[in-house]
Amino acid sequence: MLRAMDLRSAPHGLNVVVECEDAKGKRVVIGRFDSTNAFQALLHDCDVHVLAAAEDAEAYIRQTATYGVAVNTKDAHVDLMCVKRVRLLGEVEKLH
Repeated sequence: MLRAMDLRSAPHGLNVVVECEDAKGKRVVIGRFDSTNAFQALLHDCDVHVLAAAEDAEAYIRQTATYGVAVNTKDAHVDLMCVKRVRLLGEVEKLH
């Protein structure tokens, strides 16, 4: 499993789950990893989902792992400073 500090070594082209938190709130970005620079990661064909105050990120992530990525953003730039957790989507347990 990839940790947040390992986002730079994520496999190119594979779907990753990035959980973020900053002054704007919590969100989940799920998409195909492309690259990083010193400050941001670039993902393609993404689902950028802003979490409501009481929303469970894990439930949303497991639903996506089960039914597929609902692409709502072509390209997403994720600030590395806000990353809390990173995983491969294929490693997430699916709903039963």
